[in-house]
Amino acid sequence: MGQASTFDQPIFALTATNSDQGRTKGVTQLFGHSFDTTGVLGASAGSGGNLQERGFPSWLTLPSYQDLATGRRWHFFFAWLLVLNGAVYLLYSIVSGHLRRDLLPTGSQLRKIGHTIREHLLLRFPRGDDARHYNALQKLAYLIVALVLLPLVFLTGLTMSPGVNAAVPELLTLFGGRQSARTIHFLAASGLVLFVIVHVAMVLLSGAWNNLRSMITGSYVLPGGAHANRS
Repeated sequence: MGQASTFDQPIFALTATNSDQGRTKGVTQLFGHSFDTTGVLGASAGSGGNLQERGFPSWLTLPSYQDLATGRRWHFFFAWLLVLNGAVYLLYSIVSGHLRRDLLPTGSQLRKIGHTIREHLLLRFPRGDDARHYNALQKLAYLIVALVLLPLVFLTGLTMSPGVNAAVPELLTLFGGRQSARTIHFLAASGLVLFVIVHVAMVLLSGAWNNLRSMITGSYVLPGGAHANRS
C-alpha cells in the first residue's frame, strides 16, 4: 500500500514455486496465508500443455498469451467503453428520475432488509406485485455499483497514470499513493466481476426467459400468467 509496492509482505499475490518433486506449483497468497491453486492461479497450462508461471489462466485473459503491451491496449479499450457506457447510464438515470424513483430504497424496504436477505439466501424470490419492483438488496447493489465501484475504478485507474499524476496530483493524495490506488482499483474491479456473476446467477435461478423478456419489452409475467409492466 502507499507510494511503493511491498513485495516481501503482499496483501494478495499470485506466484509459482517448485514443489519437492521439481514440478511447477501455483500459489495464491492472501493476507499472509498461502493456498495451492495449481492449474488455475499462479501456474496454469501454456500453449504446449505444460504448467507455466502466470497469474491467471489463458482462457481468462485477453490476449491468451503473455503480452503486456497488447493486454494494456485491450484493457484501455474496454475501460473507456465501460466509462462511456456508465456515464451515459448515470446521466440518463439522473435526468429521467430513474435513480430517485426506482433505485433509492424506501424506508419500509430498509426495515425489512433482514427478511429480504434471508429470502434470497433460501432462493425464495418475490411473487405477485412485489416481483414488479426492485427490492432493497437489488437497489443497494445497483447504487453501490453506479455510485461507488464504477467511480472508484475510473479514478484509481487515472491515479496510476504518470501523466495524470502530473496534471492532477491531488488524486495521489486522495488515494494515498499509486500503489494504494492499484490495490483499490483491483478490489473495485473484483467487486464488479462478483456483481455480474451474482446478477447472472439470480437471473437464471429466478426465471431466465421471463427476466430477459422484461428487460427487452418491459413486460413481466407474474405468477398465474398475468402480464405487468416491470419497474
